[in-house]
Amino acid sequence: MKKAGIYLDYAATTPVDPRVLEAMLPYFREHYGNPSSIHHIGRQARQAVDDARRTIARFLHCRPAEIYFTSGGTEANNLAIQGIARANRNKGHHIITTAIEHPSVLETVRLLESEGFDVTYLYPDSDGLISPEQLEKAIRRETILVSVMMVNNEIGVRQPLAELIRVAKANGILFHTDAVQGFGKFPLDLQNLPVDALSFSAHKIYGPKGIGGLFLRKGVAIKPLMGGGGQENGLRSGTLNVPGIVGLAKATMLMETEGKRDFEHVAFLARYFLDELQQRIPDAVVNGSPEYRSPYILNISFPNCDNQALQMHLDMEGIAVSTGSACHSGTVEASHVLKALRLPDDRIQSALRFSLGRFTQKADIDHTLDVLQKAVNQLR
Repeated sequence: MKKAGIYLDYAATTPVDPRVLEAMLPYFREHYGNPSSIHHIGRQARQAVDDARRTIARFLHCRPAEIYFTSGGTEANNLAIQGIARANRNKGHHIITTAIEHPSVLETVRLLESEGFDVTYLYPDSDGLISPEQLEKAIRRETILVSVMMVNNEIGVRQPLAELIRVAKANGILFHTDAVQGFGKFPLDLQNLPVDALSFSAHKIYGPKGIGGLFLRKGVAIKPLMGGGGQENGLRSGTLNVPGIVGLAKATMLMETEGKRDFEHVAFLARYFLDELQQRIPDAVVNGSPEYRSPYILNISFPNCDNQALQMHLDMEGIAVSTGSACHSGTVEASHVLKALRLPDDRIQSALRFSLGRFTQKADIDHTLDVLQKAVNQLR
């Protein structure tokens, strides 16, 4: 086995930036206090949490009190959707989402269906886009919540959030977005984007796993998922993960200062990858909108090639790519996202996700193209 050590699965998780790790380390040993403790060691930890909350609030252009720390994007999605739906049930029982959401959204609304909520699933067009007109038609008198993700984790398509939120607000409906794949990579000014709840995670922006957050606009009614010590203003009980919170804040600061450079770097590599791929494997097809997309995620089908076999070929050469969401790793089910786009079976079963990031180099792309071309030819 050749060990090239090329990582092209940044949408699944990112390596921790060394500067993030450096910021976290003191909070494991020197400043290890429980931020709920009133002695000076606890107050040191509380100060770090408060500083982190202000950092993230500044980045999102919101109030620090509107930021709640969670264990990651999945918990944030669960808290937002379940909490808002249950708190507003007296106003209605209808929720609207899309068929291409992350499993942490889809499984959550299915749970609510078992509790008597009614859910409408919007299906995208062949480019993966949901239109404002679709949303308008799905709204009912009893609709209380809309949840549409910012950037799809499998195909990288960016939804027209501002237009969708405008439709929801015109009808007096709350709006949540899973922004895990967009946070830090695209501008998010919550003073001008009137979303009511927004989920984000550290490990997609070179921070640690096990920490994320929820923006919840002031005044939005919500019920907690867990009882306990009343941390996070009673919304998310449990001892705060201080090192993780510090790491999330440091990763956010780095995205604030270096995010534009990261974006330009990745956008260049994505264009280069696609241009070269067209020359080497002309019948390869990019899935999802060519215009409204994130350069960080490329979902590509290779006709007449089984995607799992192709992934294994690349892995044996030390190149890490994905066949879809990491939350479905180990399964052989076809991508629910590609199925929702109504793509032909061969295109679904031959699709790989290549996701790029801060540490991807042009040499990585060149080597991947060489291996990919040989692997496709061999499998065919």
